[in-house]
Amino acid sequence: MQADKVDVVIVGAGPAGMAAACVAAERGLTVTVLDEQDAPGGQIYRALTKANARRLSVLGPDYAAGGELARAFAACGAKHERGAAVWQVSAARVVDYVQGGVVKSVQAGSVILCSGAMERPFPVPGWTLPGVLTAGAAQILLKTAEVVPGEPVVLAGCGPLLYLLAWQYLRAGVPIRAIVDTTEGADYRRAMAHLPGAVKGWRQLAKGLKLMSAIRRAGVPLHQGASDLALEGGEAVEAIRFTARGRASRIPARVVLLHQGVVPNTQISWSLRAQHRWDDAQLCWVPVTDEWGELDVAGIYVAGDGRGIGGAQAAEQQGRLAALEVAHRAGRIDRAARDSLAAPVQRALRETLHIRPFLDALYRPKDANRIPADDVTVCRCEEVTAGELRGFVRLGCLGPNQAKSFGRCGMGPCQGRLCGLTVTEVIASERGVSPAEVGYYRVRPPIKPVTLAELAAAHEARTARAEAQTVEAADPAER
Repeated sequence: MQADKVDVVIVGAGPAGMAAACVAAERGLTVTVLDEQDAPGGQIYRALTKANARRLSVLGPDYAAGGELARAFAACGAKHERGAAVWQVSAARVVDYVQGGVVKSVQAGSVILCSGAMERPFPVPGWTLPGVLTAGAAQILLKTAEVVPGEPVVLAGCGPLLYLLAWQYLRAGVPIRAIVDTTEGADYRRAMAHLPGAVKGWRQLAKGLKLMSAIRRAGVPLHQGASDLALEGGEAVEAIRFTARGRASRIPARVVLLHQGVVPNTQISWSLRAQHRWDDAQLCWVPVTDEWGELDVAGIYVAGDGRGIGGAQAAEQQGRLAALEVAHRAGRIDRAARDSLAAPVQRALRETLHIRPFLDALYRPKDANRIPADDVTVCRCEEVTAGELRGFVRLGCLGPNQAKSFGRCGMGPCQGRLCGLTVTEVIASERGVSPAEVGYYRVRPPIKPVTLAELAAAHEARTARAEAQTVEAADPAER
């Protein structure tokens, strides 16, 4: 099966992907956008094009604001492949994906990866109990199907999403038993060093203060500076336990939503053997790119939260910048035109990111909530605990890849997505070195599951097509 050929393939139809598609198509490039969802929007604007008036009201104006970009994307002329799970991207810019059980390929002149972010692991005692979800997962249910818990919930952790979801739940009529916030006085003092930048980003700051004010007016109990978090329960979660202001507390709950920020989804960039660096401000791995988002793998770019957490507006601007560079490389615009068009986009990107250092400092996840005690499960797929991982280190394990050999850590269905950062930090802590020295999993395709039957069918189709082309090219007398 010969791959289709296009000027640019964009992986992901979130803010970065939609913006990149609009710019690239406007410059006359042929564009294919591959996305797993059945509608554009990514996580931030998930199911936006299908949202009714009530859902728009519940989710708020920032969610509804994505409508303009989604409409522009629908009208830009890019080919939008829905339900397409990308399982491999090669350095030669061949993108393989599965759609409707069929393996397909597309050859691109350039590839823009807009795979977004995923929630940071929150490995505390009891985090694998039924009834314990991430805040992001709960928000997906709200956005896609207006599904909400049928009883009071407890939200625990830190970060803007925790308060945004609480505000949305209140608008949806969901009772909130408590918010257990791990942010403490030291975090506020550390963030004050970045206050000038936060003031420059006053619009985002004002939105956050407005959310918190609404939550307080609703009378939601707020426990700040919480530590020693643990979930209790037998067959399902029954309570959350913590310490706040020197006093131990226990709140009964059958639904607990955990969150301590998001991190870049770097599975594809790692699989390309692109260079990555440990970002100590955001406590995660980020791909190394140039100012346009290009990796050290020629012709492959990263835009949006997959390049470093910046939010929806920053993702849009990065998508536009990557597309402008792609258009320039393809000869559709010259350098002067690229730079002229990029200048206001770069200015908007800088303005959007003003508040980021303040947020990173304020909501820096606590060591205890990232580097768990021995009895806490780290790798959920293979049921490897932090204690077992530390035991591997004492036996000579130096990094995540060796941990696979010692105890299958990271070899389950999620391929290290849920445990990767935790494994890096546990090993680094045990060895007394930096996470940068420990490294990350050596990610290999398939990035997403693909069955042998799907691969076999693709091979048979490729063989049949090659045979047909051979017959077509043969001398008519020999047919």
